[in-house]
Amino acid sequence: MEWAKQKYNEQYEVWMPWIEDCFLKYFTKDNKASYSTKEQLDKAKVTGIDQVDTLQDGVHNVAAGQVGQGGLLQPVGDLVSNEGINRAERQGKDDQGGYLPSSVPGIPGLSGLMK
Repeated sequence: MEWAKQKYNEQYEVWMPWIEDCFLKYFTKDNKASYSTKEQLDKAKVTGIDQVDTLQDGVHNVAAGQVGQGGLLQPVGDLVSNEGINRAERQGKDDQGGYLPSSVPGIPGLSGLMK
């Protein structure tokens, strides 16, 4: 039973961030960075006046949309999503299970040693 629980946790750690990324990509215009930004900005609504809240929602969507799909800062948002948020969900590991990116120039195979 313990082995099954361990294997389930390992697979969850590998697949769940990927599933979340795919959901956001195909069903919204967000990546994890823009979704998190929008969520945090929505917590900062100042008033209960509908017109002001609508204006704030528009500003929040524009700000978060810049790091989302099609935004000016999409590469930054994708990098933060993949190397920041996903690694945090995996306790610092990338999708290959290593701690260093496999694309680090001049350090071939070092990420394999860090597993």
